[in-house]
Amino acid sequence: MVSKNVETLRAAYESWNNRDFDSLVQNLSDNLVYVDGPTDRRITGKGGFRTYVQEWAKAMSDGRITKPEFIDAGDTVVAQFTGEGTNDGPWVGFPPTHKWVSFAFCEIWKFDKNGRMLSGNCYYDQYSILTQLGHVKPLPQAA
Repeated sequence: MVSKNVETLRAAYESWNNRDFDSLVQNLSDNLVYVDGPTDRRITGKGGFRTYVQEWAKAMSDGRITKPEFIDAGDTVVAQFTGEGTNDGPWVGFPPTHKWVSFAFCEIWKFDKNGRMLSGNCYYDQYSILTQLGHVKPLPQAA
């Protein structure tokens, strides 16, 4: 049986895919703290998180969360998924390249006793994204 916390997170991903940001933030704690590991960015509150996820949507207007997998650990849920889409908007200060990108993404979410999302951390390979988009050169292949 899938837990309520996993279902809450799954619904948030579906909301992002549908660009329904009101639904996406409805189960966030007002005191949310979310850390984007690769950029060392700290996002706070529902409004801050909404802005953060909208930035991703602007960077990839056709972006999707695909192949989500969840590990239920009670008040903590670990999620792994593939993010993919066409870079048709600015991303972390870089101009759009109109290239397709696909990358692994991992999130760790903590929930309160009422099922609200209290905190989250995300991890993804920023170098892989920047390489796919052509902003950095790939490392030479080993001989």
